[in-house]
Amino acid sequence: MIRKIFASIVGFLFISATVHANVENGSDENDVMLAGHDAVAYFAENKPVLGSADFTAVHNGAIYRFSSASNRDIFKADPAKYAPMYGGYCSFGTSIGKKFDVDGKSFKVVDGKLYVNKNVDVGNHWSKDIAGNIKNAEGYWPKIKSIAPDKL
Repeated sequence: MIRKIFASIVGFLFISATVHANVENGSDENDVMLAGHDAVAYFAENKPVLGSADFTAVHNGAIYRFSSASNRDIFKADPAKYAPMYGGYCSFGTSIGKKFDVDGKSFKVVDGKLYVNKNVDVGNHWSKDIAGNIKNAEGYWPKIKSIAPDKL
């Protein structure tokens, strides 16, 4: 009897952890971040560059794709430097306490950190008050980080 209860509890905890495994990052249904765009290219080329399934790295449970082995290796050497803020969710969304997916095309590197947005229109709106939006997002992120997007 006790073994059955213990097994049920362990099973429940495993299922709960599995269901919420990617809540803290904005990866897609295949666990790919940044809509497949190369995180290093945002810094090195100052533009969105699609990555390839041939060059990948895993960071915080998400798959990052890169346009070259070199960019993949640069990322792997210091993933925290290149990973997007707010788990890769839309920076503007985070500034209003929400989690929105991104298309990988709207980004800005500010003070050495990568901020991505839902799309170019949202990114343009976010850019009108970068400092204020970052301040708001920094206040919200600790509160929403572990909450599923559809629960916000």
